[in-house]
Amino acid sequence: MQQEEIHSQDRTQPVESGQGKVAVFVDRDGVLVEERRLHGDYLTRPEQLRLLPGAAEAVRKLNDAGFPVIVVTNQAAIARGMLTERELDVIHEQMQEMLRNAAGARVDRIYYCPYHPEGVVAPYVRHSDSRKPGAGMLVDAASDFGLDLTRCYLIGDQECDVLAAQKAKCKAIVISSPPYGITWSSWPQAKPDFVAVDLDSAVSWILDDASRLRKHHGALRLTV
Repeated sequence: MQQEEIHSQDRTQPVESGQGKVAVFVDRDGVLVEERRLHGDYLTRPEQLRLLPGAAEAVRKLNDAGFPVIVVTNQAAIARGMLTERELDVIHEQMQEMLRNAAGARVDRIYYCPYHPEGVVAPYVRHSDSRKPGAGMLVDAASDFGLDLTRCYLIGDQECDVLAAQKAKCKAIVISSPPYGITWSSWPQAKPDFVAVDLDSAVSWILDDASRLRKHHGALRLTV
């Protein structure tokens, strides 16, 4: 699996469970940034980036609470020849700068899957468990960060996000935004733990859920 690390930082107070750290996985398009397919195209240039309202502030809340924030994104546009991995790096560098400028927020790491079986760029034409609904990106992050996936959360807007979370045994939160999230009730197998109107409400639910676990079960703790 291809992965990109941007401004990855070790935390002084990571949220941990009994077995490992607790992270929040975040899909990119339709959750952090505007879904370009609303306009009939792919996000292939930095100038197309539009942070969704309140997204940077929501990420900052997770930063302040001690959760590693990890983006997991399918990037079949690479397999389809629409952009290169280096061009994707530039897009993500711009996204990090926008998060920082908007709210002093940061994403700790970005994992992406460039593969697709119907691609046209030979090195990327294949099936991959890293492509959601596969859980490969989450499993790799668990190894890299020492995560307890059963205590982690994934925020997405598509059925494949929820299925990936279910495979990894994470809690799944759906953002009910168009064009994909609004169809969540019709997904036959993907059953989210919570449906949010935006990233900020998803983060509020996560913080409340983590607080309940700490209070009632001692399942999470902040380590110094």
